Amino acid sequence: MSIRRAKREAVVKIQKMEMTPEDVEGPVRRSSRNTLLAPKRLQYSPESDITAETPKKRKTTMNSVKTSQKNPKNIKAEDDSDADYKPGEHRRSAYELERLENIRQNQAFLSSINLFQATDELKQLTRPKPSQRGLMRSKTAVKEVLPARKSLRLQNKEAEALTLPPEPRGTLIYEQSPRPKKAPGPLPMDPINMEEGSKLPSQLLELCSEDSAEERKMELDLKKYKSDLKDMRITEDRVAKVVKDRIFSAAFHPCSSSLLMATGDKWGKVGLWKMGGDWGDDGVLLFEPHTRPVGCMAFSNAQPTHLLSLSYDGSLRCMDVEKAVFDDVYDIDDGLKTFDFLSHDCATLMVGNWYGEVAIVDRRTPGNSHESLHSLDPKTLRCVSVHPLKKQYFAVAESREVNIYDSRCLKKTKGQAVSQLHGHSLSITSAYFSPHTGNRLLTSCMDDHIRVYDTSAMTAKSPLLTSIRHDMHTGRWLSKLSAVWDPKQEDCFVVGSMSRPRRVQVFHESGQLQHSFTDSENLSTVLSVTAFHPTRNALLGGNASGRLHVFSD
Repeated sequence: MSIRRAKREAVVKIQKMEMTPEDVEGPVRRSSRNTLLAPKRLQYSPESDITAETPKKRKTTMNSVKTSQKNPKNIKAEDDSDADYKPGEHRRSAYELERLENIRQNQAFLSSINLFQATDELKQLTRPKPSQRGLMRSKTAVKEVLPARKSLRLQNKEAEALTLPPEPRGTLIYEQSPRPKKAPGPLPMDPINMEEGSKLPSQLLELCSEDSAEERKMELDLKKYKSDLKDMRITEDRVAKVVKDRIFSAAFHPCSSSLLMATGDKWGKVGLWKMGGDWGDDGVLLFEPHTRPVGCMAFSNAQPTHLLSLSYDGSLRCMDVEKAVFDDVYDIDDGLKTFDFLSHDCATLMVGNWYGEVAIVDRRTPGNSHESLHSLDPKTLRCVSVHPLKKQYFAVAESREVNIYDSRCLKKTKGQAVSQLHGHSLSITSAYFSPHTGNRLLTSCMDDHIRVYDTSAMTAKSPLLTSIRHDMHTGRWLSKLSAVWDPKQEDCFVVGSMSRPRRVQVFHESGQLQHSFTDSENLSTVLSVTAFHPTRNALLGGNASGRLHVFSD
């Protein structure tokens, strides 16, 4: 203990000997801002040279602190020697200067690894807000505010005596579906997105009655065709919500003065949209002629005021704009899938159902029944396509193969196919003849392939020309992808894509990609349903939220 006490007394004596006269008079309280503190280093530095110089800087700063304590006038001399100092400005300490230098070096390092550029790209990849044009979202009903529930026990009240209902006797009667099928017969063409009793716009009849006898554009060479595709663009006003639910089918009206489109959704609604129109909701009129998905629709080439729509609920109707009604064309209990025109005047139809049957329907015959019914494949039937020139031939996409039949030689059961198209390993979603000559047949299959067959000779086995690998797995919430021909170009077709960024692709029959339609701002969803305009450079695509996207020149 005595040794420790002696050491402490010696330290006190030394400190008294080193005290200056100013220290004897009394300690002066100095602000920490006036002293040069050791600078704090950031946790990471991009360059190794900076870390190597750190100890030297710390030594110099500590020496400056000691000299400043001995001679405070040196601080003023150093500050006065700053060349960047201006009267009235705040003097920056050495710590602040070193901190700014660290910030500058860190930013230089982040720029060298392109971090800021990657951040900007991520911002651009964020999903844009969907278009608000077209149908407006239904306003949610105001919830009724109920009184707060109170316990009868806490209120010192007895519980109410409840009696059980009598047990049911006999067979149980199930309630009807919440979406019963529409009654057979004509339905009034009343838009459900307009006030009750509203009439159809007069401009709609004028537009649908427009003479569409304009000759189709001559088939272009691939170079000019590709140039026209590149000139087609999509803008914000070319995207609109036309129906309320997922789109199953869509078609262009053949008029050329304006773009008029029709589409059908999952719950039997049919929407008409005139781009730039002033009626309804941004040119959209919505009808409800069916109760289940509208799987197929087409405008009549002979009577442009007629739009035929087919639904899974077993009804095939014709929207007659001139009469303002949905006429009943064909009706069964359930399960209609597809149809096509069997004659040039569009009066006779070939209609297929889910049960592997095709029916020949003549619209001129009174009633809503068929002329004849033929069973082809007991499993399933997904698509029917009639030859554009030889109307007696029609192709049917059955379970895992496509067969071509002659309507003149059909039997009630198991008709003999004229030609067969083999090579599919999974179910086929669509099969279409080429629009002008019918010398090619285009199929889409769930085995992730699009195939083109040669049907010019109608041999027993049509040869395969091209097989294109394409992702067809859309899942249960999107409509199936189907490749469809461009009616203006005999050898080119369009199909949606599951790739990112979202796109629509146009291919040549040889498998060569002609163009990909993309747009980071106005196209951010999968367009499962696609169709080209018959005469104009315009392409539509429908998605799962009921919106139509249009690319045009």
